[in-house]
Amino acid sequence: MAYPRLTDKPGAIETAALIRKGEISVVEAVDAAITRFEQLDADINALAVPDFERAVETARAMDQRGPVAEQPLFGVPMTVKESFDVAGLPSCWGHERLTDYVPSRDAELVRRLKAAGAVILGKTNVPVDLTDWQSANPVYGRTCNPHDLACSPGGSSGGGAAAVASGMVACEYGSDIGGSVRVPAHFCGIWGHKTTWGLVSKAGHDHPQMARREGFVAAHDGALSIAGPLARNAADLALLTRIAAQYPMGASQVRLSECRILALGEHPASPIDASVAEPFKAALVTLEAQGIAIDRSSELVPDLPKQHADYLRMLNTAMARGAPSPSGKRASASDWFDLLDAQATNLHRWMRLFDTYDFVLAPPAPILAMPHRDNAVFEGTIEVNGQELPGGGALAWSGLATFPGLPSTVLPIGAATYQGAELPCGMQVIGARMGDLDCIAAAEQIGIVLHG
Repeated sequence: MAYPRLTDKPGAIETAALIRKGEISVVEAVDAAITRFEQLDADINALAVPDFERAVETARAMDQRGPVAEQPLFGVPMTVKESFDVAGLPSCWGHERLTDYVPSRDAELVRRLKAAGAVILGKTNVPVDLTDWQSANPVYGRTCNPHDLACSPGGSSGGGAAAVASGMVACEYGSDIGGSVRVPAHFCGIWGHKTTWGLVSKAGHDHPQMARREGFVAAHDGALSIAGPLARNAADLALLTRIAAQYPMGASQVRLSECRILALGEHPASPIDASVAEPFKAALVTLEAQGIAIDRSSELVPDLPKQHADYLRMLNTAMARGAPSPSGKRASASDWFDLLDAQATNLHRWMRLFDTYDFVLAPPAPILAMPHRDNAVFEGTIEVNGQELPGGGALAWSGLATFPGLPSTVLPIGAATYQGAELPCGMQVIGARMGDLDCIAAAEQIGIVLHG
């Protein structure tokens, strides 16, 4: 099946160019985005916290002073995930008991986006505590996938992915610890980028229960978690990554025809449904037909079952901040240091692999967008080729890049039918640490080969 498209609205770079040429004003761009939310979001429910009045005020002020050369996003209306602090807007991570937390300052990422000229229209929906591949909570309700309203848009950055896919905004910034940028991109048929761990500041992306404590200051980025952009094209991803990066980033020199590529289509911890496997294999065949050499296996691949087990232990420990697990066992300092050692060893082995290969291609998840459910995906099962399998195993595919802290870009590659719905399918392009722009460039060139 062809990749299903939902919108022809301009992307971020194109919108900024229209404003600079005087073809539209900032107010017109912002008003048009607000109108799209008013027309579309009653069914999709992507926007959790609107900030339309301040956005219009900001747009008027920007039109009065005119475009600024140093602001590549000048006048571009966009959203950010509910979990990022925006001064004056609540941040509750889906908890009714935490709706009274209203930060007084912007997250560092939000500050950078505003400095680049973006106009923040509001914050998008998430699951409670950002811990599901759905985006539903008792405060803001449930977000639906624009391709099929009966399906999940993914999580935990599902509200943002739905807003971008449907054309309500050109771009969004989310966060990712268990595929929370990549899976929504995959489910919604858009582009998403998991940045190298530490590349983008997470300051101001703190659980409100902690952040509202008097004197609280986050002193470090949380383990495994990153901030990453969602967009409808690769160029916008690259720009958003550059704007947010804490370190200088050189231009990518990637030429796909010269790249050494490894494809991982199987994972011992997570079988892939045919709805994902078939578009993935078809994409590889198309690439090979264009002369791109792709290996299907390598002895250099780290011990994937061990990586997945270590990743889940670190993920659960980090999310619980060391609180006792369901078994009653509390992680000790020794347990944590053992995990850090395992993570460092795993990264070393991946970097040895990247001495031979430029990129690793893999599915972002073992399934396409699943129908809505009341329980969290990881607390139940997922249907893979007609069998019900533990939902936690699905994290194996996001963990490929998350545990070692590597960059990974998701691009749409096609569509297939899953549980009766025709849905988009993505592919992730994983690269070496700090090779973010190379991943995005390779994904862009793959997209050109696949879609023209």
